[in-house]
Amino acid sequence: MNAPVTMPHVMPTYGRLPIALSHGQGTRVWDTDGREYLDALAGIAVNTLGHNHAKLVPALQDQLTKLIHSCNYYQVPLQEELARLLVERSGLSNVFFCNSGLEANEAALKIARKFGHDKGIDRPEVIVYEKAFHGRSIATLSATGNPKVWAGFEPLVEGFVRVPLNDVAALNEVAETHPNVVAVFLEVIQGEGGVNPARNDYLQAVRKLCDERGWLLMLDEVQCGIGRTGKWFAHQWAGIQPDVMPLAKGLGSGVPIGAVVCGPKAAHVLQSGNHGTTFGGNPLAMRAGVETFKIMEEDGLLANADRVGAHLKSALTRELGELKGVSDIRGQGLMIGIELDRPCGVLLGRAVDAGLLLSVTADKVIRLLPALILTTDEADQIVALLVPLVKQFLNETNPA
Repeated sequence: MNAPVTMPHVMPTYGRLPIALSHGQGTRVWDTDGREYLDALAGIAVNTLGHNHAKLVPALQDQLTKLIHSCNYYQVPLQEELARLLVERSGLSNVFFCNSGLEANEAALKIARKFGHDKGIDRPEVIVYEKAFHGRSIATLSATGNPKVWAGFEPLVEGFVRVPLNDVAALNEVAETHPNVVAVFLEVIQGEGGVNPARNDYLQAVRKLCDERGWLLMLDEVQCGIGRTGKWFAHQWAGIQPDVMPLAKGLGSGVPIGAVVCGPKAAHVLQSGNHGTTFGGNPLAMRAGVETFKIMEEDGLLANADRVGAHLKSALTRELGELKGVSDIRGQGLMIGIELDRPCGVLLGRAVDAGLLLSVTADKVIRLLPALILTTDEADQIVALLVPLVKQFLNETNPA
């Protein structure tokens, strides 16, 4: 690995690796020393179309010459265009645009609170999940199920009731004992928590319970949405619809963007003056979202994510699935987690040394989130680079 990169004027909020990326093409990136890497992380599920996409870049260049920002005092036609695409593909009703997943989740929580107040509930509660991650603002970190994220920022915001994922009995118990619950808020696939999918039957049970109780079903698709699993939204594999759906990451293919898509129960909770944002819905971000949708459909990237993701998961299972020390290989489409039986953060740097970019999350889970343009040949290259690293690591370390 290269000599450490120093950034003395930037707050030390990240444990950075000692490389700096210079440019990219497709699923490849190069650092400032000219070294090439296969990008199996895509900026943490952000660079949907990879790097320097031949259709996206000219569209963004065109938009830069027209209008980058317009405040929301005025109508922004590109907002309506992207909102229509999201509504048509989700079956929901309307959209609020913001800048990030955190902001989208914060808006969802505000919707839940006001939904409860509109029903006459003075102290509304939201059911959230162990191992969840919804952001680092005071409200979203309080909804997050990770004590490491809470540490140093207490007291947490009240109004959250926490349950384990995929446990219907625990959910029913809360329903019987907490009369102020107004919503259930969960990731369809927990990303930072270790690539933990909600089972389809569980999602169906939650939808049914929300209907029976008059609650909002709020599905955080910030990381698993926008085609990553092979459908536009991961919950569509369960054949359900949410009432509130926060999105971000891959929606703009690298341009910062967030969105909250709402169905009829939540579509009119927020009215003029209830919420807002300066940069949300600016024309550059909206153009990025519109072009991302168009290119994904023109290039068949939903089917590609499904097909190549299945190929990648199958190859990893074949090479690692029976290995002592590998606890599980899970996920869907191009969102895959390899859980080991011991902390494996060291693999982040070792992968960089091998020319591969990936993530280690929840201490023990290798997370792969490549661009949706990934080919089967490139998937095989990921396997060829990663498998020897995992085997070597397991041979030289002991379980936790």
